[in-house]
Amino acid sequence: MSDSENDSEISFSIKFLGRLEVVRPVGMEILMEAAEALQMEKKKTSKVHLFLSRSSIDILEHKTKFMLYSCTLSSVSFCAVHQFQPKLFGFMAKHPALDSHHCYIFQSSKFSHLVVSVIGDAFQLSGRSDSVRGSRDLVVEALRHKNKVLQRENAELRKKLQEKGGIFSTKRKTKEERKKEPVDTGA
Repeated sequence: MSDSENDSEISFSIKFLGRLEVVRPVGMEILMEAAEALQMEKKKTSKVHLFLSRSSIDILEHKTKFMLYSCTLSSVSFCAVHQFQPKLFGFMAKHPALDSHHCYIFQSSKFSHLVVSVIGDAFQLSGRSDSVRGSRDLVVEALRHKNKVLQRENAELRKKLQEKGGIFSTKRKTKEERKKEPVDTGA
């Protein structure tokens, strides 16, 4: 990642299942249908570098660093982790020259939720969210994901606290429960 504000980018090495033209530019069901169609093709997945910056998402072939696809952030209309296969994620973007949209599907056992979150963050930082159709879906999906991650983390921390001897109770006592507790008079 670069220190320059305009050149900041993040790179992930992940598997690319492919891209598919879609009928609508947004929607979880469209993303899941595209993923299923690409999985049914049973062609070999290729390892790629996915570069995310404030202005674009670039997909480069892993070994040669040849640019396979480049999507401006303003063309992205939807991004999400697959609802039933959390290793799969994808995004939809408008083709730069045609009046069509494509869904790009990836697989990663470690980074799928992180990449979706970072794409949502980059989209918000780009400052173009009001001018892009479907941008609210992208932002909402990223926020939903962050909420789920934080809820999971919260639950894990509560569990750890309870395992450490219940120093902190996660349940607040009612007034009646506090009245029933013995009072320490200090004598």
